[in-house]
Formats: sequence, C-alpha cells, structure tokens
Amino acid sequence: MSIPRDVQEFLDEYPDVRDDPSARENLEFYSNNIRCRPDGRTISEIHKKWFGQYDKLEFKHGYIQWLFPIREYGMNYESQPLQTHEIQLMKADDAIIQRVIESYKLMLDFYGMHLESQDTGLVGRALPPRNYAPRYHNLVRSSHNNLRISRILKCLSEMGLERLNAGFLLHVLNEQSEANELNSWGIRSSMDRWWANCIRNEEERSWIGDLIRRVRLAEDGFIFTREEYEQALQRRTQTGRLGIETQELESQEERREGEEPERGAQSQDESFPEGISQPTEEKNT
Repeated sequence: MSIPRDVQEFLDEYPDVRDDPSARENLEFYSNNIRCRPDGRTISEIHKKWFGQYDKLEFKHGYIQWLFPIREYGMNYESQPLQTHEIQLMKADDAIIQRVIESYKLMLDFYGMHLESQDTGLVGRALPPRNYAPRYHNLVRSSHNNLRISRILKCLSEMGLERLNAGFLLHVLNEQSEANELNSWGIRSSMDRWWANCIRNEEERSWIGDLIRRVRLAEDGFIFTREEYEQALQRRTQTGRLGIETQELESQEERREGEEPERGAQSQDESFPEGISQPTEEKNT
C-alpha cells in the first residue's frame, strides 16, 4: 500500500520547503514568550488550565497547531508552520522539550491514556480517578482526532522525541489485539496507513508495520499482549532495537525448516476497503 503524500513528504524531511529565518512564532510560544492565536493562552497556561478539560480540547481546533507544530500548513491560519531553524533551537532547549512532552501528556489524557515512561515511551490506560472508557469511545467516534494524532507523531519526530511514537502505536495495537478496544475501521485505517508511517527510523517503522500486519491477519490466533508490548520497548532500551521473544523463536524455526520468513509478505490492502482513504493532514488540522 502506498504511503500518503503528506507522510512521504515528512519522511523525506520536506525537500521542497524552505526555511524562513524571520519566522519564530513556534519557538517564542514554546519559550513562554507569546500567546497562541486565537485562544490567547501561553503554553504554560494551556498545560495548567486545560488538562482534563475534555470539551475544550474536543471542540476547539486552533490550539493543536501551536502545541504540535510541523512543517505543514494546518487549518489555523493564525499559526505558523514549523521552521528548520526553530527545530534546531527548540531541540537544544531542555525546558522546551519538556514542555513538548507535557503537551503530549495533555493529549494522551484526553485520549484516555497516560505516559508511564518518557524514557521508553511506554503508554497505559488512564489511571483513576480518570476513566479511560469514555475517552476511548470519544476517540473512536470523533475521527478528526485521527488527524490530530498524525500531527502529534510528526511533531514528536521533529523534536527528537520519536522514541515516543512507538510507545503510542504499540499501546493502541495491544488494545486492539488483546482487548478489542480502539478497534474501529476508522482508527485501524488511520493507524495502518498514516500513524505507523510517521517514524523516520526505517528499521523501526518496518518492524512496527510487520507487527501490525500480523495482528490484522491474526494467523494461528496470534495476540499481541501487554507483556510483549512492554518487552518490545525494554528490548529497545537494551539493544537499540524493538523486538519480542515470540518473533525471535519463530524466526529461528523458519531458518531450521529452510523456509522464507513470512513477516511482511501480506499486503496491508486487506485492511482497507479499496478507494477509501483518510484526508491528508494539512487539509484537516
């Protein structure tokens, strides 16, 4: 299945986009020096006053471009596309990077999740007194959040936080596989074609794509468990690569039997009705 145009441009690091050295609004906003428009809030005010304000986060649409800037235009024309020089300066500022992580935590809570480890990217369901169930229901029902998630993942990559992307994707995949949560066609289609490709690390992107296909096919009753999810991130911490024990054992058996590995052999097209696609990110957020 082809990669959507906006995602391919992201993977190629926007070869046709030129840096504007005079544009600094994302840097200034994340430095707590200016307020976003049209909401008129600083980044610190949003983190403090909007956490848990689910109606505000659902129905306001201008803040997402400020919290997660990318090198694409969104629907808020009072925001500024992220600039290359801003990326370099923001990544070098520990306070800014921590604010980006706080923005991610804000949205995870909105989606019924929480960040268990900002080092590994491990994500879990929202903890009491939060209730994950109505938030999951809202995520399934409100498809514009799928577009927001594409933007969030791209932004995390730009900010040097791409390790968090796998944690989010594998959490959703585990929920789909083991608990039949977040398992609507809309979320699966956005995940399989958009979200899972918002990783510039080619090896990691391929590994996650193979695992998604394996879950979708569910051959031999395969279930991607929470234990395997945690194991995959732990393995990356130890070795620099995602991995789960069951895949290694199967690979060994395939070699013994002299067969070619089957991972990745099936097409993702089985997961998507022909001719239906998600609208591109830049036209919808």
